[in-house]
Amino acid sequence: MHSAVLLIEFGSIILGLGLLGRFAARFRFSPIPLYLLSGLAFGEGGLLPLGASEEFVATGAEIGVILLLLMLGLEYTASDLVSNLKAHYPAGLVDFALNALPGAAAALLLGWGPVAAVVLAGVTWISSSGVIAKVLGDLGRVGNRETPVILSVLVLEDLAMAVYLPIVTALVAGVGLAAGSVTLAIALGVAGLVLFAAVRYGRVISRFVSSDDPEKLLLVVLGLTILVAGVAQQLQVSAAVGAFLVGIALSGEVAEGAHTLLSPLRDLFAAVFFVFFGLHTDPASIPPVLLPALALAVVTAATKIATGYWAARRAGISVKGRWRAGGALVARGEFSIVIAGLAVTAGIEPSLGPLATAYVLILVVLGPLTARYTEPLAAWWARRRTPHEHATTEQSPEARTQTPVRD
Repeated sequence: MHSAVLLIEFGSIILGLGLLGRFAARFRFSPIPLYLLSGLAFGEGGLLPLGASEEFVATGAEIGVILLLLMLGLEYTASDLVSNLKAHYPAGLVDFALNALPGAAAALLLGWGPVAAVVLAGVTWISSSGVIAKVLGDLGRVGNRETPVILSVLVLEDLAMAVYLPIVTALVAGVGLAAGSVTLAIALGVAGLVLFAAVRYGRVISRFVSSDDPEKLLLVVLGLTILVAGVAQQLQVSAAVGAFLVGIALSGEVAEGAHTLLSPLRDLFAAVFFVFFGLHTDPASIPPVLLPALALAVVTAATKIATGYWAARRAGISVKGRWRAGGALVARGEFSIVIAGLAVTAGIEPSLGPLATAYVLILVVLGPLTARYTEPLAAWWARRRTPHEHATTEQSPEARTQTPVRD
């Protein structure tokens, strides 16, 4: 009987997610808000709380996080990561300063303590690679000059995750300074070793994993990823970091083949992960934190726009491209929820989960809008100011005869 109830509940979840995904695709927006809302509806305090399938959903959610980070690692080679780090690290530092510090400050102002401040800093810092990539494709901007700048910022954030996640894992586990330092040293050592092996022996590793049979390739890559993630978690290093490093180590045809085979699985379990996060958030706890979440969303949307503008300006992109780059980076999504989920599971701060949920819901909806309209709004504001400046400023004959510079 219990097995039948589990199958009915889990089957209903998957069917519902599929219908929500189709609905979101029809209206061309990210399905993440709908997945979170469905989790809220079926969680504690929701319309129809689940019972039998919650443990099964929890396991699926953990696999979802692992696959999200694996697929992210498959996007880059180790040499690409190293070259991006050398060329664009100033943009990464600006990104951290402008977007992580507001989250930390908000947690301290709310009286949540230093651990929650570190967690909320990550929630507000990391943009959603998945949402941004989809928006760039929908808007036809993949070939734009500012797009490499956007991708460089995202890559630097992904690299930072390999250091940040072990720190957060140690902090939320309540380990001491010495144990936390050991955990971080292990994480950095493993990350450095994997990057070195990927640069020097990437072809050998890929040849070992490679197979002409899609079934065998899928089983080997998926099994290797989950195994490494489990070992990483046993060493008190985030399982997500282990999956990310496996993705980096694979390259060439193996990475392309694995990406194609694993994309449907990633989408399935990632959707389950968002539902699981919603299941552990009481809808009644969101209204008390809605105003702080909205204020934080407005502030960090502005700081992300400033980050993209600065990074694009440093790369020599035109003014219009700078505004487009800034607007594209606003969306937060999967990794903000991953980070918040660590704190929620550890019971760090009861209000942190609801605030993160509301924050992500706001920015995952606002992000595609800022990507589309930031540059037109900036151009409209510039045109509005220009006549006023001409009316109040006396020009010399030489200035009036100059040809205006076009963007």
